[in-house]
Amino acid sequence: MSHVNRSETADWPELPFGDWSETAATLHMWTQIVGKIRLTQTPWTNHSWHVPLYVNARGLGTSLIPYEGKAFEIDFDFLNHQLVIQVTDGARQSLPLEPRPVSDFYHDVFQALAALDLDIRIHTTPNEIADGIPFEKDTVHHHYDRDFATRFWRALVQIDRVFKEFRSRFIGKCSPVHFFWGSFDLAVTRFSGREAPPHPGGVPNFPDWVAREAYSHEVSSAGFWGIRGIHEDRILMKMRTM
Repeated sequence: MSHVNRSETADWPELPFGDWSETAATLHMWTQIVGKIRLTQTPWTNHSWHVPLYVNARGLGTSLIPYEGKAFEIDFDFLNHQLVIQVTDGARQSLPLEPRPVSDFYHDVFQALAALDLDIRIHTTPNEIADGIPFEKDTVHHHYDRDFATRFWRALVQIDRVFKEFRSRFIGKCSPVHFFWGSFDLAVTRFSGREAPPHPGGVPNFPDWVAREAYSHEVSSAGFWGIRGIHEDRILMKMRTM
């Protein structure tokens, strides 16, 4: 049997931020587009638990999203490097994940939705980004390195595993392990049940009332950020501990 270097396939991969920062920035915008589709179509759940993506066997996915009498899901496949949209009526569309401007990705996603008879509109300004470029105008972010996209997903698989074990030990209210596309982080949050002081708000392109509802009660969060140096304010929010 040939030797397989598991560090390249299943275990913790190397992910030096300087080497994949441009791919990370592009993926951040792509996941926001897909996440906003879920946000628009999914009933509100406390603490914005209806908006994240989830780590799955090939990448990141929305889980089922309701649409009239049917449902659909959108998955980032970081093995075959495709965005896959599947509908419960059997229809399917896919588009390649490859170097391209965010604006092109945005238009292609909504053309695919239209081909599936899914008429959806989103707010196109990125959330939690100061001076964010509307998706349809963003030609700045256009990098996609297949190797680093796969490494990032493999890291998320391991972190998801650890967080789920950590979550299982707590008998109180606890979030799922989920990927918040606004800040590009995988997180799990425990709640004490006690109310917290009102959140001050002020997160870029993020309604204050959403922040206040999200942090209405004392929380303790564990998280992994895929992008370094963003949202120090969110780190402080997550330290509103029990």
